Amino acid sequence: MTPLARARWRIPSPSEMALDGEEGQMLRIERILWPVDFSEFSVRAYDYAHSVARQYEAKLFLQHVAEPLLALYSGYISQTTIDEIYAQQTEHVQEQLRSFLARYEDRSTEPEVILHQGYPADSILLFAESERIDVIVMGTHGRRGFDRVVLGSVTERVLRNSACPVLAVHDAVRGIVNSADLERPVNIRKILLATDFSDNSPRALEYAFSLGTQYDAEVTLLHVLEQPAGKADPQTERAAVLRQLEQVIPSEARTWSTVIPAVRRGRPYEEIVQHANEIQLDLIVMGVRGRNAIDLALFGSTTHRVIQLGPCPVLAVRT
Repeated sequence: MTPLARARWRIPSPSEMALDGEEGQMLRIERILWPVDFSEFSVRAYDYAHSVARQYEAKLFLQHVAEPLLALYSGYISQTTIDEIYAQQTEHVQEQLRSFLARYEDRSTEPEVILHQGYPADSILLFAESERIDVIVMGTHGRRGFDRVVLGSVTERVLRNSACPVLAVHDAVRGIVNSADLERPVNIRKILLATDFSDNSPRALEYAFSLGTQYDAEVTLLHVLEQPAGKADPQTERAAVLRQLEQVIPSEARTWSTVIPAVRRGRPYEEIVQHANEIQLDLIVMGVRGRNAIDLALFGSTTHRVIQLGPCPVLAVRT
């Protein structure tokens, strides 16, 4: 029996997408969403979605969104024809999913497959909120040429508007991914938490150390001093920041992992990317602010660029 045959299928109605209740405050990863459009960018994220689901024994949702026919043609195409086309799209998607999941039929984590008709970013965000998704795992464009300045419109909208953390995945490097290993396809050995000591940092720290525990990974805490060295002695300033970093490390963290505080000076996104390359990171965790206009500008200037230019996946955690 293939994974698709074992997976639970449902095509929810709009009423099933209604929101209820408030999201709990405790850190938990119990429900993971992997949106797929069968592009190379979305497919490469599957190993990460499966890996996190396996590590946390979480439920994995696989979501595909079929875009509706343009309203421009609504006056020329009958609703019956539109319904028939959507049915054909659904059948085609199911066949693609069968073919894809058949390659992973020996994996223990079986996804629940969700099919929607709508606009991808809106459908992903609404489903994530209504189903209380804890982490969204999405692919981004690669790191070559023009792709370096483009994340992909759907991924970017989800990153900017999702209430839950988003793991943005592009090309795997340094052998992090081994898809042939069906149960442990992702090997995360080094995690970096980029912190600016703002209110959005503690939540990101929780995720960094939680993932560090699950993967038995080394965790680096990095703070970047943005301003140029002034009258203060650079070594004294650096020592003060290192003490701050030491203070936020959970007392029990060193019993299960190597924890490394680090300080750099310069533009935050440049120093984060450079540090990630130097120590050959496997995952970067960053806290991001809220969703108003100013916050989005700040997101674009730091987290956005690290996702674009960094050598490894980035988990963006909103306060």
